[in-house]
Amino acid sequence: MINRRFGLLLASPLVLSLAACAPSGLGAAKDSPYAPGRKAGAAAVDGLLVGHRLMAAGEYELALQAFTRAAGQQGLSVDVLSALGSANIGLGRLGQAEKLLRRAIETDEAVPEAWNNLGVVLMERGQYAEAAQIFQRAFALDDGKSDSIRDNLRLALAKTDNSDYAGQQEEQIYKLVRRGSSDFLIRSIP
Repeated sequence: MINRRFGLLLASPLVLSLAACAPSGLGAAKDSPYAPGRKAGAAAVDGLLVGHRLMAAGEYELALQAFTRAAGQQGLSVDVLSALGSANIGLGRLGQAEKLLRRAIETDEAVPEAWNNLGVVLMERGQYAEAAQIFQRAFALDDGKSDSIRDNLRLALAKTDNSDYAGQQEEQIYKLVRRGSSDFLIRSIP
């Protein structure tokens, strides 16, 4: 019994040393199909950057998680609130998106994209008059440089002008089209 335990104690270091001599060593192989583990002491990648990349890939749920991590690290800044609102738009959660985007535009640092995205949410909810006002503010903040904000403003004004005939006209279907990292455009689907 003692010899067996002694043999196991001697064999353990021998097995570990042989494993360390293997091509992959004790760590994961470089050609492994698995994601690498966490590197101790490495700086974390900015959650906003990761979230915007995930948004571009259409992974809205993962982007929402990345933006939430960014909120934990940076606080609820205008950029984080706007990003959280954009992810919720992508997920179709218009009520949550509206609340977040309204919080984003309440600050003095609000960017035109946050105003535009709030207008998109209002258009989707059928609040055309308020959406037109929001798009006008976004257009003014952007100095008229963005074509997508201009197009959204035109569409909101057209819907506001034609609101009297909405009952007589056939219902149009609209689709949110993503442009840029957190900018959405409303397009009608024929």
